[in-house]
Amino acid sequence: MNAPETLELRLGSIAHGGHTVARHEGRVIFVRHGIPGELVNVVLTDAGETAKFWRADVVEVLEASEHRVPHIWDQADALTHRDPVGGAEFGHISLDYQRVLKAQVAAEQLTRLGGLKAEDYNFPAVQAVPGNADGLGWRTRMSYSVTESGHLAMSGFRSNELTEITQMPLAHPGIEAIGLYSVDFSGIDRVEVAVSSRDDSTVLVLLSEVLPGAALRVAKQLPEGVNLAVFSQMGGSAADGKGELEVITGNGWLTEQVLGNFFRITGEGFWQVHRSAATLLTERVMDLTAPESGEVVADLYAGAGLFSLPLAEAVGPQGRVFSIEGAPGTHADAKKNLAQTPQVTVTRGRVERLMRQLAREAQLDAVVLDPPRTGLDKQSAAELTTSGVPRICYVSCDPAAFARDTARLMARGYELDHMEIHDLYPHTHHMESIGLFVRR
Repeated sequence: MNAPETLELRLGSIAHGGHTVARHEGRVIFVRHGIPGELVNVVLTDAGETAKFWRADVVEVLEASEHRVPHIWDQADALTHRDPVGGAEFGHISLDYQRVLKAQVAAEQLTRLGGLKAEDYNFPAVQAVPGNADGLGWRTRMSYSVTESGHLAMSGFRSNELTEITQMPLAHPGIEAIGLYSVDFSGIDRVEVAVSSRDDSTVLVLLSEVLPGAALRVAKQLPEGVNLAVFSQMGGSAADGKGELEVITGNGWLTEQVLGNFFRITGEGFWQVHRSAATLLTERVMDLTAPESGEVVADLYAGAGLFSLPLAEAVGPQGRVFSIEGAPGTHADAKKNLAQTPQVTVTRGRVERLMRQLAREAQLDAVVLDPPRTGLDKQSAAELTTSGVPRICYVSCDPAAFARDTARLMARGYELDHMEIHDLYPHTHHMESIGLFVRR
């Protein structure tokens, strides 16, 4: 395709990834920034005669859906910006209908990839997070690029073009309040910002790929009390812990509090993004897993110990919890957070290898797992099911991965006993699923 081509399309059903599906002369087109049923003009963004499908963005709405609302964020609105920034791709859809669409996506993935029959399952509605009525201000962790002029920026979907931003409506008010958008970040490649949901005000700014002198210049521009650190790592995820963290001002970590327990999270460590997610997920995981005194439980992809600590309290001194995390940085947080809980064994390593060892050495009563977005790999699923554990509580942030793993678990002797979906990512296409699998 040499130049963008405008087409008039009637948008069809919602698809995983934030798209609607349309067709033009037999060709499937995945369209962003629309709503099912709308008549729109689109600009093709990725097309070719030999391509299996095309991609397009809505640029004009000819017949609007009743669920279309003014976009929550002008810079992410495709109707006013040719290259809208990402991060709020559902911002033009009413919140209630966003959740209807997400439920449709989850059901479609479970049917197509999970092998479940819709008529046999009452696929759940997507539940709103209590206390987040407008779906704004929930992100306690933000990641920004930096323009050549030193201003914070974000890019669009599948785009390398940076757009300077002056606000982010989904960002926690504590992040927005420190004046980041007026700071000169020249000489810095990326800026990560986190705020503690314990007090909604303690902020940590993390800089990466910093030129000499840039960090001190930034420190002088930030309000007093903001923590600042530099993180150096070439490639991979910050949570790998393979880089070095240099504190410039304050601390290189934040304290989180969940149901009375305290967690120390270093700048590069993993923590749930939604301000209410850690508490909500812990409550639901504990309710569904129902650990009892004296039981043996494995917490896989355990992160900083969010689930491991309450699991340990539930099984008590006579029980045991195996907390397993692969990322060195996040594992280091877990060791600190669980140091005073002797019934927890904190181990760093690959889940499939350690599950094989656990299956030989321990009779597991339950497993909790919260894997990366890609879900379980075949070997991990095989080792998990070979252990014969009676119940598995699975937390997932990707409906396709959850569906694929549901098929793998069911093929190896488990059934999906319960499933629920929570809208932990309002105004985006993402969702959080929790499933309880029991051994047949």
